[in-house]
Amino acid sequence: MQNEFWKGKRVLVTGATGLVGGWLVKELQSAEAHVVALVRDWDPQCEFIRSGDYTKASVISGCLEEFRDVERAIVDHDIEIVFHLAAQAIVHVARRSPLQTFESNIRGTYNLLEACRLHNDHVKAVIVASSDKAYGESPVLPYVESMPLQGLQPYEVSKTCTDLLAQSYFASYRLPVAIGRCGNIYGGGDLNWSRIVPDTIRSFLNNQPISLRSDGTYLRDYIYVKDVTSAYLQMGESVFRGEAVGEAFNFSPEKAVSVLELVQAIQKEMNCEHLQPVILNNAAGEIHSQYLDSSKAQKSLNWKPQYSLDRGLRETIQWYRNYLAIEATANAVACSASARI
Repeated sequence: MQNEFWKGKRVLVTGATGLVGGWLVKELQSAEAHVVALVRDWDPQCEFIRSGDYTKASVISGCLEEFRDVERAIVDHDIEIVFHLAAQAIVHVARRSPLQTFESNIRGTYNLLEACRLHNDHVKAVIVASSDKAYGESPVLPYVESMPLQGLQPYEVSKTCTDLLAQSYFASYRLPVAIGRCGNIYGGGDLNWSRIVPDTIRSFLNNQPISLRSDGTYLRDYIYVKDVTSAYLQMGESVFRGEAVGEAFNFSPEKAVSVLELVQAIQKEMNCEHLQPVILNNAAGEIHSQYLDSSKAQKSLNWKPQYSLDRGLRETIQWYRNYLAIEATANAVACSASARI
């Protein structure tokens, strides 16, 4: 990324070990920003660590649920711009463990926003990652930013609260914040194998069919991770300059596809049409159809997705081919070494 704006900027990224955070750190580092990452768990398999990007960042060990950890990251590093991406992001995990999800997603968000409020002499922009799930279920589609936020299931509620907390800190304290709402994000580096894209690719690489929790007709936006990072960067620059403060933006390719259509697209790219999905149809607590209108972002931020579904999947499949090949080689070496002991 060639953008002089980010050169030398002091940027805090929460969730750097996650899918979006890992790619966002790469973009910021390529633009010569000084990246600070608040990291709870040291996962050597995540892209941020396995790529070595962590060696070029300042890493703070801590968690969002502890206010002092968040404040320390901001104060000790004179943070100017914050990207708040960290969250418990799996819908079925939230349903099984709502307390963990609420602690991470809600307490973590208000701790972050409060630390930014207390130190707003330095913090000039805060970008908060919300979700299409914040809208809850609606008979009217696509979602537009003016629609009410009314999540009911645990994960939806956590994102509704995240979103409303950010809006409250703007309305009450004029905190320079903006909110991004994306649909289903996919891309290389996502090691949450319960998600449809990585699970399908791994299954096909192992010559196995994919099992679907739903009936396959659920509709979603699927947005490539590099389009998401470009969206967040444009928001960050705009808020820093005082142009999009207090605003929420939808980001979407504006082409919803069903789960079965997504699987078929992966089948086509991987020549795996013979591996037909197994329909379990046992999904619980998930909204059937969700997709977003991103015309506001196109007009206000001049943002447009650069990746079609086919192009994004092509890059994603290649990433997993490489990753799983390396993992298989490492496992083989480990087994060989163990056998010699």
